[in-house]
Amino acid sequence: MTQERVRVVIVGGGTAGWMAGAALARLLSGQCTVRLIESEAIGVVGVGEATLPHIRAFNERLGIPEAEFMARTRATFKLGIEFRDWGRIGDSYIHPFGTFGRGGGAIDFHHYWTRLAREGHELPPLDALSYACTLAREARFDHPVRDAGTLPSTFGYAYQFDALLFAPYLRGLAEEAGAMRTEGMVIDVERDGETGLVRAVVLADGERVEGDLFIDCSGFRSLLLGQTLEEPFEDWSKWLPTDRAVAMPCRTETAVTPYTSAIAMPAGWRWRIPLQHRTGNGYVYASDFIADADAARALEEAVEGEKLAEPRLLRFKAGRRRRSWVGNCVAIGLASGFLEPLESTSIYLVQQAITALIELFPDKRASASDRDEFNRIIDLEYDRIRDFLILHYHATTRDDSPFWNYVRTMEIPDSLGEKLDLWRRRARVVKYREGVFLDASWIAVYLGQGIVPEGWDPRADVAGTPELLRAVGDLRSEIASEVATRPDHRGFLERYCPMVDAA
Repeated sequence: MTQERVRVVIVGGGTAGWMAGAALARLLSGQCTVRLIESEAIGVVGVGEATLPHIRAFNERLGIPEAEFMARTRATFKLGIEFRDWGRIGDSYIHPFGTFGRGGGAIDFHHYWTRLAREGHELPPLDALSYACTLAREARFDHPVRDAGTLPSTFGYAYQFDALLFAPYLRGLAEEAGAMRTEGMVIDVERDGETGLVRAVVLADGERVEGDLFIDCSGFRSLLLGQTLEEPFEDWSKWLPTDRAVAMPCRTETAVTPYTSAIAMPAGWRWRIPLQHRTGNGYVYASDFIADADAARALEEAVEGEKLAEPRLLRFKAGRRRRSWVGNCVAIGLASGFLEPLESTSIYLVQQAITALIELFPDKRASASDRDEFNRIIDLEYDRIRDFLILHYHATTRDDSPFWNYVRTMEIPDSLGEKLDLWRRRARVVKYREGVFLDASWIAVYLGQGIVPEGWDPRADVAGTPELLRAVGDLRSEIASEVATRPDHRGFLERYCPMVDAA
């Protein structure tokens, strides 16, 4: 028996809308039809330029060739995120997409490092003991090797790309796979009088578009989930007080680093994302601590290179909708929630929502258990990322501005407090079975911002101190020597994926 296909209506284009459209059209072509409604009169946020390594799996699943994708979106490689001036002014560390040490063994490397540090030995910078960090600092790049146990296998990578080019690229893939696009503005939403389910959206030209499943990608407006279904928003601004950003691209005149930079500022932080043709810049700040005009001026004074546009102001609030899937409506991206781009999680959250939706894809009548499981997965992602972001602010000794005094002394969620206690006592990291930011990520921020544990895994006491110090020195030398053989990042880009249609 042939099952009637589910009619999916996506409200809103942009990165979230077209990622969802491309994935559904390509991966569920026999089970659903896809119609996406967007209006050229509505601008897109379009500042999501940095990603996490998970994006590679998304692209591979959709059959997207890496070099073509990077050329079309003028992308660069990303090995991690540099945090500058976070623990204290003058600090700099990289949160790598990789491990510290050799990435193997029964005992994690950071236990040995902690023991030696607590014994008072002078140690190399932690970045020098990570292949990914060293590769990034040296501005080199090569694909990881698959031979587990070797240093060049101990890292992953992501992309920095032009988000305004990503959505059109995905649109082409989606339409090739059968997705239909409708230009139009949604002015009304019809709901079933008995069930409350969304039945149709009505466009400004009077057209009525019916569907079985509606995906809300309308951005901060949250047109379906927030405005129509009135799903409450959980406000996290007491922990994450930044609520605005000014964004401004400039011509790339300095190093095209294979990493994103997050540079602390008096009332927040500044991003630097080098692409092939320009560098993305922005100042994320808390409006309680600085005026918009002063933030824009601070950004203009800080950027490197000729500016390509005037600073653009964005307003937001940290938090998420209580549920992301209600009735027959699933919110993806900003319509579901927002967390500042400190760890480049915006596109990751979109990707995870799409992945969960595909795995739980309903027939014409979604079940409560499918919705509950989807919401459990998405809530978990948001909550864990929230804690990780708060850690960056709270784990500081800075007291040079009212903003840093606030975040340093504020109360934190119990869930983060428990993680910090585990770390401080014995260098333990809470284990996740699923989700983003595993051990190495937490270790990078804990140690990068100066939280050295009081204890460590007792098994790390078995080795003698001279042997450990010699091993650390050998590791540093071996990483430096191996990295020196890898190509220059810019040269690698020019050979592998030169950008299309230079600006």
